[in-house]
Amino acid sequence: MPYYHLYEMHHAAMSPMRAACDLTRLYFNNPLNPLTHTPLGRKISASCEVFERATRRYGKPEFGLPETVVGGERVKVREQVVWEKPFCRLLHFERQIPTLRHPVPKLLIVAPMSGHYATLLRGTVEAMLPRHDVYITDWVDARMVPLAEGKFDLDDYVDYIIEMLQTLGSDTHVVAVCQPSVPVLAAVAVMDEAGDPYAPCSMTLMGGPIDTRVNPTAVNELAKSRDMDWFRRNVIMKVPMPHPGAWRDVYPGFLQLSGFMSMNLDRHLSAQHDFYNHLIEGDGDSAEKHRDFYDEYLAVMDLTAEFYLQTVETVFVTHALPKGEMMHHGKRVDTTKIRNVALLTVEGEKDDISGVGQTHAAHRICPNIPAEMRAHYVQPKVGHYGVFNGSRFRSEIAPRISDFIITHSVGHRAVRARRVAAEGPAVANTLPPTEMMPRPEPADLVAKEAARKAAVKAAARAAAGPKAEEAKAEAAKARPDSPADDLKKISGVGPKIEKLLNEAGIFHFWQIAELSADQLAELEERLAFSGRATRDDWVGQAKGLIES
Repeated sequence: MPYYHLYEMHHAAMSPMRAACDLTRLYFNNPLNPLTHTPLGRKISASCEVFERATRRYGKPEFGLPETVVGGERVKVREQVVWEKPFCRLLHFERQIPTLRHPVPKLLIVAPMSGHYATLLRGTVEAMLPRHDVYITDWVDARMVPLAEGKFDLDDYVDYIIEMLQTLGSDTHVVAVCQPSVPVLAAVAVMDEAGDPYAPCSMTLMGGPIDTRVNPTAVNELAKSRDMDWFRRNVIMKVPMPHPGAWRDVYPGFLQLSGFMSMNLDRHLSAQHDFYNHLIEGDGDSAEKHRDFYDEYLAVMDLTAEFYLQTVETVFVTHALPKGEMMHHGKRVDTTKIRNVALLTVEGEKDDISGVGQTHAAHRICPNIPAEMRAHYVQPKVGHYGVFNGSRFRSEIAPRISDFIITHSVGHRAVRARRVAAEGPAVANTLPPTEMMPRPEPADLVAKEAARKAAVKAAARAAAGPKAEEAKAEAAKARPDSPADDLKKISGVGPKIEKLLNEAGIFHFWQIAELSADQLAELEERLAFSGRATRDDWVGQAKGLIES
């Protein structure tokens, strides 16, 4: 009997025991039951909940993002489907904002089709919502797609991404998390080579297996140690009745989940034991965090056999994309044709699924992207899931992605093109992508340089003639011991940035108001907030604050 059928039979056989445990748990949680508050009652209740959760089948979770914060104000968010095909829906998180001062870039987040639902990226969506118009791919469980809807392989995956980008139109940016990095890069190559006007402005690849020959992990080694016939014989199964996709060949989600959990089995067992103790001790907050995590982690979906096998062979066995041998509908995917799409790659220092360097390989196979349109970032002290979720993602990775996206949006490119036309082309940046992320200089050097420039500026203005005394007075205002303006009144300036500005010798609105475009760009580069002052119009805001 096929293994998938045995799995279904086992789940059905456990149903009466699961129901009995749930009933027992409710009995010992009833406040009217005198045993509820005894050590024995709490142990029985905790044991029943652990058993019930360990044997249940977890359904697809909800995103549950009813609101976000935009410009310091809470706004409602409406989730709606804007594009749909048998194996995927495109969800739009529409922010209910009456009017926008400036159009925001559209952001397509391509969720991995690797066993978990798109809701695994709930934290990613939540972090990007305040500054972007967010869309996400919502892949459909293959066991829920009738056999009559046909196949879905890696070529179809690439086609879906291209269609979604064309649907969203211009000024769209794409973020690929883990597995979709390969098909997204392929889709962008196909679109840029064809001169598609709806190719994205930028692509961000996060923890993706672009070249698994670099720093291979246990996952990569397993794929290399088996031939494709082994995978066909051992992990491909038919969906049993009564699911809508009955008799479709799939890679079952429960197998993928087993593989994930076996990589860190000790940690998962320890988490279950801790959960049991939290329930006995009445630590409701810790228990609820456990439920939230495992409700998401244990919810899995099946993949079509053709997609799974083609992905394993293309990405992990033959390494077709980095070798320049990947095919899309019989035509070679040429990543050297990508010239107009900015590239950001993000990796986690402790990633045990996509090793450090595997995603960075995208820069090597896309040599014709200009240096000023590429960047690479390695986040210290995070593993695979920390690349797209968690506190370090929210505080350190998401802001970098947002800045990169806005810097390479259509509006910003137009401003930069006008500046180049007026001032002449800048000297080409020949730094490798690993050095493209701006780094702040020591605060004392920044302060000394700013003081020197302020002195030169004041001297020049004093030499101009009639306004000599006024120039001297303004130079005196720049001293740290004079009363400083509250720079945080400028939108986009928080306590941290205000401190950096003060260290650079900037304490007053007038100093910002008089910055030229070149001086503003130099300040952004020195203090490591590339493009932010220009996008938020600090100069205009400072002038308005002076007038008020």
